Amino acid sequence: MHRGEQNLLNDFNLLLSSPRGRERETCSEIWALFNELGDVAFKVDRTNVIGLVVAKTRLNPFEAVEKLRAILAERPEAFHYTLKVTPIERVVPTDLNAIKNAVGELSTKIGKDEKFRVTVEKRHSELPTIDIVEAAASVIDRKVDLEHPDKIVLVEVLGKLTGISVIKPSDILAIAKERMSF
Repeated sequence: MHRGEQNLLNDFNLLLSSPRGRERETCSEIWALFNELGDVAFKVDRTNVIGLVVAKTRLNPFEAVEKLRAILAERPEAFHYTLKVTPIERVVPTDLNAIKNAVGELSTKIGKDEKFRVTVEKRHSELPTIDIVEAAASVIDRKVDLEHPDKIVLVEVLGKLTGISVIKPSDILAIAKERMSF
């Protein structure tokens, strides 16, 4: 496992949720699973947010989620502590201009006929959520659909750093929800 959260926190491509106080166990569990997937350079560490873990894989983070989903379908008992795995495409300072620029770059993933929504998960930041939503949405010339979007502009604020992704709802691996579909 990797120690040295500051380096990893600046450059992660997966965000994981864990039960409160079980972050260390989640790190060990996910590290073992990525070793099994052949990513021996996988790094994972706790954050200063209770219940959140960051990770860096050499695999494409979207493919990594699919590989974890396949393991879950085959061996649900392999997941004791990991609650959710979210791919992250950019990590930027928690600053409206940086968020806006990153969303602008990633917005090309939203097709002309696709609808989107901005979802902000904010921890340890005084930046108003509405300002983040407005900054992100201002650079996307597509229709908004809050109920059934084709794509979600996900803005994960972790204090001074923010992870951003443009994803389909199915790109997030929610362990309990997936287990219910078995």
